[in-house]
Amino acid sequence: MNQIPLTVVVITKNEESNITRCLTSVLGWVGEVVVYDSGSVDQTVQVASKLGARVVSGEWLGFGPTKKKATLLANNDWILSLDADEEVSLGLKNEILQRFSSLDSESAYALPRKSYFLKKWILHGGWYPDRQVRLFNQKHSMWNQDLIHEKVQAKSLQNFKNCLNHYVFKNLSHQVVTNDRYSTLQAQKMFNDGKKMNWFHFLTKPTVKFIECYFLKLGFLDGYAGYVIARSAAYSVFLKWAKLKELWDLK
Repeated sequence: MNQIPLTVVVITKNEESNITRCLTSVLGWVGEVVVYDSGSVDQTVQVASKLGARVVSGEWLGFGPTKKKATLLANNDWILSLDADEEVSLGLKNEILQRFSSLDSESAYALPRKSYFLKKWILHGGWYPDRQVRLFNQKHSMWNQDLIHEKVQAKSLQNFKNCLNHYVFKNLSHQVVTNDRYSTLQAQKMFNDGKKMNWFHFLTKPTVKFIECYFLKLGFLDGYAGYVIARSAAYSVFLKWAKLKELWDLK
């Protein structure tokens, strides 16, 4: 198969359980794979290198700055940014190959993302289609500098139809740990921006988040998993506001 001049960029830390699936989905049809690793102590680096990726080690700078630094290592202008727990579906691979020669270099492209959790694909609750801007030409588009909730800044956006597959959490404990980490980052960002604790938001937003995910966005149609997702999302919002109060109390 002829390779297209596209660089896949993946940032990693201790992704041994995911990296093979991720890289296997792109090897053989993209021109280059760059893995930027920020301190893995498992076999991530060795596995990625063995599969043929160019692995570069560097410090963690926050999501936006790290993804930008990794992107600038690419030898191709066109970039496909993946997380290690994602894979390119066969449909998305074929769509990229079919459309690549006609892509607009001044546009970035949003890919729908479908997540697998608690032994099923989640199709409601705000988790799907969960469009992620991941395909872009670095001459015209680039990651912003946000430490969390990073985004690709582009002149215009277009969509793809086929999806990324996302293997989001290994188990419930992994979900809890992730929510704890992200709520800390969110609270820190709010604190850095000078946002104060708001008791009304603290008391109401977790409940509103549950209603949004479980009822308004039809999470109940995903059964048990949909309830877990909605309850977890609500608890993450609670943690964010509680941690913001803690930061101000410690100041």
